[in-house]
Amino acid sequence: MTDVLKQRFKLALTHDFYDATGNPRYQDIGLDLLATQPSITVERFSRHEPEIAPDQLADADAVLVLTPRVTARSLSQADRLLVVARFGVGYDSVDVAACTARDVALTITVGAVDRPVAEATLAWMLALAYRVSIKDRLIREARWDDRSAHMGLGLSGRTLGIIGFGGIGRTLAALTTKLDMAAPLVFDPFLPPDAIAAAGGESTTLDDLLVRADFVSIHCPLLDTTRGLIGRDQLARMKPTAFLINTARGGIVDEAALYDALSKRQIAGAALDCFENEPLTTAPRFAELDNVLLAPHAIAWTDDLFRDIGRTALTSVVDVLHGKQPARGVVNPEVFSRPGFQAKLQRARRG
Repeated sequence: MTDVLKQRFKLALTHDFYDATGNPRYQDIGLDLLATQPSITVERFSRHEPEIAPDQLADADAVLVLTPRVTARSLSQADRLLVVARFGVGYDSVDVAACTARDVALTITVGAVDRPVAEATLAWMLALAYRVSIKDRLIREARWDDRSAHMGLGLSGRTLGIIGFGGIGRTLAALTTKLDMAAPLVFDPFLPPDAIAAAGGESTTLDDLLVRADFVSIHCPLLDTTRGLIGRDQLARMKPTAFLINTARGGIVDEAALYDALSKRQIAGAALDCFENEPLTTAPRFAELDNVLLAPHAIAWTDDLFRDIGRTALTSVVDVLHGKQPARGVVNPEVFSRPGFQAKLQRARRG
């Protein structure tokens, strides 16, 4: 698009893309995509705040957000802001209603994380099934003769239960077909059974999934309806030989209930990439257990992933700047028809 843009369109990056010395933390977050957009200048926040402060958005036209929360307070001075671009697919840290009320589009990076998170989930399934961490510890502790007490299990013929059948869940389902696993059980009340079947899954209830699955993998967003979705009653329905994997959001699982189930061997094990309260500043109780794998909400992080997430997010920013609604990933598309948003957009384009 060749329409005239103002000389300075400011894209702000939250401070957590950089380390304490001001150097980039990550090899590539897709900023090369802006090489053909000379009207866009990139500036980083001068400080990190767990919740973005109003002054940090006061003169920004767009913001690329890694971890800070975006609240109504954050947006209170955002008179120029057109788009909040979340660096990822989760948006429970963003007040969507406040964005819409302030005529700000919220975008997420739909598709960019599907393969990496699915691959990481599969890696965890294999690590749990083959008792990788325990066998590693046997060697480190010179306990060779204990190996027969830690037999693993193969994935062939096993059943995967997928909670949430968006891009990640569907990609995971496709990957498991190469391992001769049974057709995955799927619980996703937002999808019709025929759509799930078309993607190779079997639509079922949450209770049935928990009872039948050998691996239960969570890939749904954190919403009011999914908060605490997996609690004591749900864990009690799982097989004692089953594993729980959560790469979605911590609030979906009752951590106290899961700790009890793991410590009492009511389920075989778990792998957790996310927690109710992040970031963790002390080791969680889960670290005491030998049947759980833990990661700091980064199990799928690779340089390739961050490049692709960044390019997807910045494509949305460029689309909005040019007056175009991004084809995918807009959480509040109704904002594009709001007079306030259109007025801000026209001011940005006129300069």
